[in-house]
Amino acid sequence: MIETTRLQLAPLTESDWPLFLQLHQLPEVTKLCFDPPSELEVRAKFTERLIPWQPDSETPLCLTIRDKQSGELLGVTGFTCSLRTQAEVGYLLLPVSHGKGYATECLQAVIDWAWQQHGIANYTAVVTEGNIGSMRVLEKCGFKTGPVVPNAYQIGGKSYADHHFILSLGERR
Repeated sequence: MIETTRLQLAPLTESDWPLFLQLHQLPEVTKLCFDPPSELEVRAKFTERLIPWQPDSETPLCLTIRDKQSGELLGVTGFTCSLRTQAEVGYLLLPVSHGKGYATECLQAVIDWAWQQHGIANYTAVVTEGNIGSMRVLEKCGFKTGPVVPNAYQIGGKSYADHHFILSLGERR
């Protein structure tokens, strides 16, 4: 488990299915991320994330985000390693959690943990055009803007650019 001042991050478990489904179906969460997938697609994604994460696997690390004080589940965060020292990060938070700094707090904690415990030094993230909140979260965590790929993704039949972000901790060694 990873802890911050306000949050507890713990591996996803079967009992987290309602939260995971909600995060993939609420329009306030998905509108600038992806078209809401079918429940069957969400279940497949969920099942993949139940597999315990290992540093040398391609299995995604998926952690629930819980408010330490209230015990309330707020969302999920984590990453997928493409190489032993590179990971693509992501997070989804319930609308009630937006604008409170939780995404920045949990993402920074995950990056710090992955760096300190596993030596993962390079991180990427992809944000859909218009998702200003996510762009700010990444910038607060030290990410730099990378390439912008026009018309890279469609949501609701509309094309959006993908904004790529990069963070390298290698110089800290």
